[in-house]
Amino acid sequence: MYARLLPQLPDGAVTPDFPGFGSAAAPSGPPSLTTYAQHLLAELDDAGLGRIILGGTSMGGYVAMEMLRLARHRVLGLALLDTKASADPPAAKANRERIAASAETDGLAVVHADVEPALLGETTKADRADVVAEVHTMVAHADPAMVAWAQRAMAARPDSLADLASFDGPALVLRGDEDVLATDADALAISDSLARAERVTVRGAGHLAAVEAPDAVASALRGLIARCGGG
Repeated sequence: MYARLLPQLPDGAVTPDFPGFGSAAAPSGPPSLTTYAQHLLAELDDAGLGRIILGGTSMGGYVAMEMLRLARHRVLGLALLDTKASADPPAAKANRERIAASAETDGLAVVHADVEPALLGETTKADRADVVAEVHTMVAHADPAMVAWAQRAMAARPDSLADLASFDGPALVLRGDEDVLATDADALAISDSLARAERVTVRGAGHLAAVEAPDAVASALRGLIARCGGG
């Protein structure tokens, strides 16, 4: 999902896969975002990377916040893109379980019907057929069992606002202005919790701003990197 963005970042930027998606082996054990964060920490150790500037979109933002709980000392700077810090309320948890159960019995039909349409902004849907097709292909390659696992892991996540409040490094809070999944209020709650947050709104993008508007997102990330002392 970061293929168009990565070339615009300094050398050394990496985009690991979550277990069960991309090329990474499926996780074992009950659904938990801790599993994803531990996998990321292991990849960082294997690559010899110490302190990092950590960023994540949507579920990746949830994993970034889990990383703060597990290894705050490793996080030099933080980028939270189109995500939220609050725990799911009961209705959202119930909807995630509905999606998970349907994925297990009927495959990706529920994802294509109920999730995929909400991922992109209306501008993208109207004007960027290549991006719409790209996201559809990415969704179609997902393993339904892993979709169910990830939905249940997200439903179990805790509220992270207090964890963000104790992070004193440079931060970026970015949101596409057409995002219907992570609202402006969600972004404001995150930025208000962080001591050194810069807020960026990307016009004409939805929940996957990093895919829909990679130039604008890359520019914001380069700004964060500079604030962290990087080139």
